Amino acid sequence: MNITFLGATKTVTGSNFLVEAAGKKFLVDCGMYQGSAKDEWENSEPFQFNVDEIDFVLLTHAHIDHSGRIPKLYIDGYRNEIITTKATRDLCSIMLPDSGHIQEQEIEWKNRKRVRKGEKPLPPLYTAQDAIDCMKLFRPVNYDEIIEINENLHVRFNDAGHMLGSAIIEIWANEDGKETKVVFTGDLGNNDIPLLSSPTMIETADYLVMESTYGGRLHIRNDDKAKLFLNIVSETLDKGGTVVIPSFAVGRTQEILYELNNLKESGDEEFEKKYKTLQSVPVYVDSPLAISATEIFKENMNLFDEETQEIIKRGDNPLEFPGLQFTRTAEESKALNEKNESSIIISASGMCEVGRIKHHLKHNLWNPNSTILFVGYQAPGTLGRRIVDGEKTVKIFGEEIAVNARIEYIEGYSGHADQEWLLNFIYSFITKPKHIFLVHGEPEGQLVLKEKILNTTNIPVTIPSRGETYELNEEVSLTKKEVNDHRFLRLEVLERMKTLREELDDMETIVKEDYLNNTTSDEEVNRLKERLKDIERQIVKIVENK
Repeated sequence: MNITFLGATKTVTGSNFLVEAAGKKFLVDCGMYQGSAKDEWENSEPFQFNVDEIDFVLLTHAHIDHSGRIPKLYIDGYRNEIITTKATRDLCSIMLPDSGHIQEQEIEWKNRKRVRKGEKPLPPLYTAQDAIDCMKLFRPVNYDEIIEINENLHVRFNDAGHMLGSAIIEIWANEDGKETKVVFTGDLGNNDIPLLSSPTMIETADYLVMESTYGGRLHIRNDDKAKLFLNIVSETLDKGGTVVIPSFAVGRTQEILYELNNLKESGDEEFEKKYKTLQSVPVYVDSPLAISATEIFKENMNLFDEETQEIIKRGDNPLEFPGLQFTRTAEESKALNEKNESSIIISASGMCEVGRIKHHLKHNLWNPNSTILFVGYQAPGTLGRRIVDGEKTVKIFGEEIAVNARIEYIEGYSGHADQEWLLNFIYSFITKPKHIFLVHGEPEGQLVLKEKILNTTNIPVTIPSRGETYELNEEVSLTKKEVNDHRFLRLEVLERMKTLREELDDMETIVKEDYLNNTTSDEEVNRLKERLKDIERQIVKIVENK
């Protein structure tokens, strides 16, 4: 058995693994890169495998960083099965067309600039219709069902507790009379997630490919999280401000709705007082995708955890409560920022890169009475990450916006297991893996988790790089490193541009502080002006392609 790591390597995006086993070639996930321009540029690159040779796809869950390039796979000629859970298929039926719509919008904006420069327009990565068309390839399966691909290859989907329908995938391959079992965790759930069951503990594995998003950190526990959430919201509302919650349309939004409904159960007098404050204002879900996803959650309530099932039996729908309003149209969304009232606005995207959330940030970031409350992971390079990291101004729709609002981040709402539960997942194996591969994480956290695993289990750990192929034998050998120099040369150019932007920001600060003061002579300022003109001429040459 060979595994080639083609995405989510030393980063949290673009999950894509090519597996060769028992005479078959198949993919585990086919995700989109999200975040920095360098990462997103990868999406339009050719796949690092022959699409015609792929026998089937196993999809762990519907999040776009795991499913988002399936329509591109379809465009390139793939017509075999995509095997996943029913809930994942249902969610992909709304999430992939939504992603296609975004691709169409983004390329339209880029093409307007290209046409003005006399260049040919480019096609979108894929369209909404392409995404709809690829759905006919999806084959839904149940949790815990052993699926026979052929007599030598079997798979099973287990509840990963990360989002509705998410799965840990077990793969058994029989080659030359020897059976090898590899487990792909997909994204492992945080055990405190409302609505969903805890991740399934797997008993045996020869090899484990495990996510490591929070490999170096611990989450706040659930009870503290609810109190912190209510404190932040009530304090903001008391000041007459608005609470804006950038939320992933699928998963986080539904969990926040559950939390808002569930807060009333406390019984604590002070808690009750704050909850009444919360009840006095409207709660808007401002995302068509989140609204559709909430309907799919309601249709798949059989997947909810036991506690939630009991709440439902009592006649309390955990995704509905007084004051909750859904805004479907763009006009309704715009009207939210014209109302002179306190409110709670839950809007996508969760990392603030696209969608209606950017309009709400534009109207609230500058307001010291308002709060921007983050409840999910913010990838490096995203607008959300820059705000969380403390930038004083950010650019939205070409306008510089001052960050005066209260910025809060409740990490406990993450859909990912933290370091403790990642380790517990490994400890739970009755027959421990021979080798562990860490994917879907940032390098610093991965190194911390690797050390923890080595110190507590002595299991060898590898943090693969993109393009590396490992043969799963007794030694776990790196058989080759497939590096497309053409591709990586272009990525290096993008990385240098990012560095240049950061250096220009630093230069502006230095110039303001060191040169543009009363003690600097006019002669020195003139010399600086000429040097800046020279830099400007070099930039113009690049822009004009000279």
